[in-house]
Amino acid sequence: MRDLTYPSIITTAKVGFKALGLRITMTGTEHVPRKGGVLLACNHIGYADFIFGGLAANPSNRKVRFMAKREIFDHSIAGPVMRSMHHIRVDRGDGIESFREAVRYLREGEAVGIFPEATISRAFELKEFKSGAVRIAAEAGVPVLPVIMWGTHRLLTKDHPRDLSRGKTIALAVGDPLHPTGADPVGETAELKAAMSSLLDETIGAYPDEEQPPGSWWLPASYGGSAPTLAEAVDLDAAEKRERAAKRAAKRAEKRSKR
Repeated sequence: MRDLTYPSIITTAKVGFKALGLRITMTGTEHVPRKGGVLLACNHIGYADFIFGGLAANPSNRKVRFMAKREIFDHSIAGPVMRSMHHIRVDRGDGIESFREAVRYLREGEAVGIFPEATISRAFELKEFKSGAVRIAAEAGVPVLPVIMWGTHRLLTKDHPRDLSRGKTIALAVGDPLHPTGADPVGETAELKAAMSSLLDETIGAYPDEEQPPGSWWLPASYGGSAPTLAEAVDLDAAEKRERAAKRAAKRAEKRSKR
């Protein structure tokens, strides 16, 4: 697969990381194979996760094709950039096409990235997982690698202003490969979530104490932070959906009134 823009975008991103004084730590990257199809299952805590998640495959000289929601591809600027890097467009109302595209990429030996939670977790802990990750991996006959990011949410995430101040640590951790068969998607999804939950706990525990003091908004409530609990986050997500639905209805009503 030809990459005309991806290498330059990676270089630009690394320059940006240096300008921000980010300290990037990576563990377990040896689990990313240097060739052959592999699915990277990543947690989702911030808007910059697409940028940082791909770094996990960088030591193996791999470029990750992320599965991303249709709205990003519909954007006048982000859309062409996403397509130029051969990321995969996901229509949440009809995921068959993106499922097939991901399987095709993997069978052709590509590294594909997926967010099993589908949306950002306001609790910064793992939300409920969709079964797509294990079903795609099983269909393509490739391993799934659990990938955890921590610190990316401190830059840009939901409900908080962006913070591009210098000196933050970004931690990336890659776990042992899993090999879904597709015989039990529910059980295999639970296995993936358990592996990622354990890796998240290890990553938070290894993160510099001075960068996540008790009460920090970016620290989960279960770790002594002030982030919403998972239950509270569910309510916030539901309120967000209602607000978006109301805005869409208002726009439709406005268009009708102008006819």
